[in-house]
Amino acid sequence: MKVKQVVLRDSDGAEPAFRVLAALQPQLVLTFGAAPLLQSCSAALLGALTTAHHIGCSTAGEIAADGVGDGSCVVTAVHFESTKVALASTRLVSMDDSLAAGRRLGQALVLDGLRAVLLLGQGIQINGSAVLAGLTEVIGVQVPITGGLAGDGGAFEKTWVLDDEGLSSDRLVCVGLYGERLIFSHGSFGGWSPFGAARKVTRCERNVLFELDGEPALDIYKRYLGDYAKDLPASGLLFPFAMLGADHNEVGLIRTILGVDEARGSLTLAGEIEPDGYLRLMHASTDALVEGAEAAAQAALKMGTHPGQGLALLVSCVGRKLVMGGRVDEEVEAVAGVFGQGAMLAGFYSYGEISPFTRGVDCKLHNQTMTVTYLAET
Repeated sequence: MKVKQVVLRDSDGAEPAFRVLAALQPQLVLTFGAAPLLQSCSAALLGALTTAHHIGCSTAGEIAADGVGDGSCVVTAVHFESTKVALASTRLVSMDDSLAAGRRLGQALVLDGLRAVLLLGQGIQINGSAVLAGLTEVIGVQVPITGGLAGDGGAFEKTWVLDDEGLSSDRLVCVGLYGERLIFSHGSFGGWSPFGAARKVTRCERNVLFELDGEPALDIYKRYLGDYAKDLPASGLLFPFAMLGADHNEVGLIRTILGVDEARGSLTLAGEIEPDGYLRLMHASTDALVEGAEAAAQAALKMGTHPGQGLALLVSCVGRKLVMGGRVDEEVEAVAGVFGQGAMLAGFYSYGEISPFTRGVDCKLHNQTMTVTYLAET
C-alpha cells in the first residue's frame, strides 16, 4: 500500500498537484476541503484522476499530515497492492429518506468478500442513525463502517459530498473494501463530562426532540445555556447531550444539536434519540478532549497495524474544535504520536462521526468524538 497527499490553500497549482497524485495510480482518492475551495477544484480533481474512485466532503476544518487547517483542501491518494475498491452513492431525498437511502447504498455493494465500508454523507438534512441502520440491515453487523457527516465551517446551511460523478449537496457515498490482506482497525472516544440533572425524554420523533420532563425541549435547553442561547444552533456544539437508557445508565452515545424550531419548541439532533430514555448535558476541557483523541488512536492501534505505510483517517466533531480553539492541533498531534511515522494522517471536522464502539460491536453515529480508522495491507 502506498499513500500520497497534497494540501491546497487555493486553486492555483491544483492541476499539477493532482498529476503528481495520478502518478501513484491510486484506486481511491479521499478529499476533504472547505466548501469554496472544494467547489473550485473538484472538476480538475476528477479530470486528473479518472481511474480512481473518489470520496470526499466539505468540512468544518481539514486534517492533514502537517496538522489542522481552515479554508484548505486535503487530497489523499491510496494505491492498494491487492485490496479492491467499489463505490456506491445515492441521493438523499429528505431526512425521512435516511433509512431507505442507507438500504440503497448497501444494495449497491457486492456483499461477497466485503471487509469494510467508508461512508460520507451530507451533514444537515439527515438522520445519520437511520442511514447506518439501513446500511447495516443489508450488509450485516459483522462489516465495520466508519466515516462521517460533512460540515460547512459551522454555518449549518449547506454541505457537499464528492463522489465519482462530482459534487452534490444531497448525496451519500460509500466505498466498499475487499481483500484478505486489508487491515482495517478503528477507535472512537470523546472526553466530555456530564453536568446538571438527567431529563426524561417525554416526546420525540426519531431525531427530533420535542419535550423533556413534559416541557418544550428548547425552553429547557435555553435555560441551561443562558447567554449562549442567543447563538443557537452553533452554540449547541459546546453543550451536547449524553444519552441515558431507561435505567439512567449511559449508553455511550452523545448527541449534538443540528437545528432548532422556535415555533415547535424542538431540537433537531444529529442522530436518533431513545424514546424511553433520558438526556443529560455535557461539557469538556481541552485536556480531556486531547486525552480522548489519544485513547481513540490507542484503541485502533490495539486492533492491528502494520510496519509499512498506512493511512490514519481522523474524523473529529466541530464541537471539539470550538472548545479547543487555538489548541486544536493538539488532538491531531496526540493521534500522530500514537501511530508514529508509519501512518499518513488525513481527515476532517464533521457534523457527525461514524464508527463502531469496539471490535465486534455494530456501528453507530457519534457526536463530539474523535474517531480514528487505520488502513493498511499486510
